[in-house]
Amino acid sequence: MSFVDTLRQWDEGVTAFERQDLSEALKIFLSIEDPNSKIYFNMGCLQLLNQDLEAAEKAFDCSIGKDEHLAIAFFQRGITFYRKNRYEESLADFQKAFKALRGNQLIDYKALGLRYILYACEVLHNVALLEAQLGNWEKAQENLVKALNYKTDAKLSVIDRALQSILKQKLFKPVEFPTKLLFKPNKHYVAELEKKDYLGKAKVVSSVVPKDEFSGFAPLQPQVEDGPACPKEPEVFRALEGEPHTVLFEFVPETSDELAVVPGNIVFVLQKGADNWASVVFNERRGLVPYNYLERLEISLASKKNAVRTSEEPTTDGLCVVKIHYTFNFAVSLPLGSPYDVLMAKISRKLNVPSAGITLRLTAETSAENVIDEKAEMEEVWRRASSGRLTLWCSVREEIDGKPVSDVHFVAIHPYESSNPEDLSFHEGDTITLLSRVNQDWLEGLCNGNIGIFPSSFVREVPVNGNLDTSD
Repeated sequence: MSFVDTLRQWDEGVTAFERQDLSEALKIFLSIEDPNSKIYFNMGCLQLLNQDLEAAEKAFDCSIGKDEHLAIAFFQRGITFYRKNRYEESLADFQKAFKALRGNQLIDYKALGLRYILYACEVLHNVALLEAQLGNWEKAQENLVKALNYKTDAKLSVIDRALQSILKQKLFKPVEFPTKLLFKPNKHYVAELEKKDYLGKAKVVSSVVPKDEFSGFAPLQPQVEDGPACPKEPEVFRALEGEPHTVLFEFVPETSDELAVVPGNIVFVLQKGADNWASVVFNERRGLVPYNYLERLEISLASKKNAVRTSEEPTTDGLCVVKIHYTFNFAVSLPLGSPYDVLMAKISRKLNVPSAGITLRLTAETSAENVIDEKAEMEEVWRRASSGRLTLWCSVREEIDGKPVSDVHFVAIHPYESSNPEDLSFHEGDTITLLSRVNQDWLEGLCNGNIGIFPSSFVREVPVNGNLDTSD
């Protein structure tokens, strides 16, 4: 099974779980040929919900076998053993979970697709419970006192209540993993699963023949005599419902009513609700997207004067549409003949990148003579516009704190084993060169000759002098 097929089934399983169809979710996960540690973890959680403790134990065994550093898998297997009254094995797993925390107060699994924080004090809470269950009351108290060193304000009451119970030699309930959480696949990969129709369907753009729906190849269609003086509104524009908007931020749906979009997508807003959610159309699919994730296009597709200029007619309002080729294409509108800084300000705002990091070019070639900078003769640039339209190319030189990303280095404070082909594996102490920032949680880097993405929480930036204490 390919990575794409695994990713698609993983996402389908999580979607089924979110609509409370647990049997269908488990069926989908079980059909995956080579599950990773996170998918096995999801299977174990579903089987725990079904009270199938034997199957849950096997699933968590496989999850740990795939990733022996996954503390939350040891924690869940410890819960499974506890429910089976196998207290010694449960105690051993909670101790392994605490060891996997490596002296840290917590592990936040959000970067790995699980909205859950595993606290060291809660793991020690369960260790104490199992020691008490085995009659080792002194060890139970020692572990709870130790948990006080790792506590947070939100977890203090839990530890205090457990200490009171231990002093009275009474048992207490374990801290358990929430029943409504599963590992989700990387949202960037899921967004790429959407089928994209880059060409679209051929439609008549402008014709004086009423109801001309022809879209193939044929001789010129017959025209009616005494046709209208102005071209009618293009059929393709009338076919698009709603107001066109550009997506500014990535949105990952959490329910079946919501729609996945990424920056640069063009969506059509059908309706905006009072709760700031917008009903939109994208790639022939309808769904909900937060309206503050969108920006209305500066160029209206529908004519405001009940007539649309054809591509042969020049603009009369002095505006020029500048199409920019980047990793995705976008357009800005500004007065013809605008100075360089006005043009760059428009592009900078679209890309959310400082103007100093943007290189603008006349053609796709990267030669120096094609570069447009503050010294360029903008009159020559604007002369290239035809019928109120101009095409340019740009690239972005990403910087962090004034340094190119290639000059930014990190050192691994924890080992990371890749679970996907696109991930980057490394050991504790390895040096990683930053290539780009994927988002606030994930980075792309180079380590030991390999390139891939990795969670930012596993590394720490190396200062300019290169010295870094990697001790926990």
